[in-house]
Amino acid sequence: MKIILVAILLIIGIAFAVRDYQDGHLCDAIFAAEGGLKAKYLYGITSVPYSNIKDARQICMNTIRNQRTRHRKHKCGLTYIECLAKRYCPYDSETWLKNVRYFYEN
Repeated sequence: MKIILVAILLIIGIAFAVRDYQDGHLCDAIFAAEGGLKAKYLYGITSVPYSNIKDARQICMNTIRNQRTRHRKHKCGLTYIECLAKRYCPYDSETWLKNVRYFYEN
């Protein structure tokens, strides 16, 4: 009986993990939402200098990972992606969120 319960909990845990935004795919969605290669600021990065697309992507990935850690520690009442939107694009987070979700899902 305990083995079945453990198996069920493991399956539920995996299902929730799959629903969470995957870092690399989320980074790709941010890149597209920010204008891709035509953007003035790759990945929307304006606060940290970078010299090429690889550097800009790494900064974006660092932001995604660091915000995920911050989000786990505080109680803002938002989902992770909503919390990320407020940090990544505080002035128009609703539009940013809509665009990133679109590119993430397509």
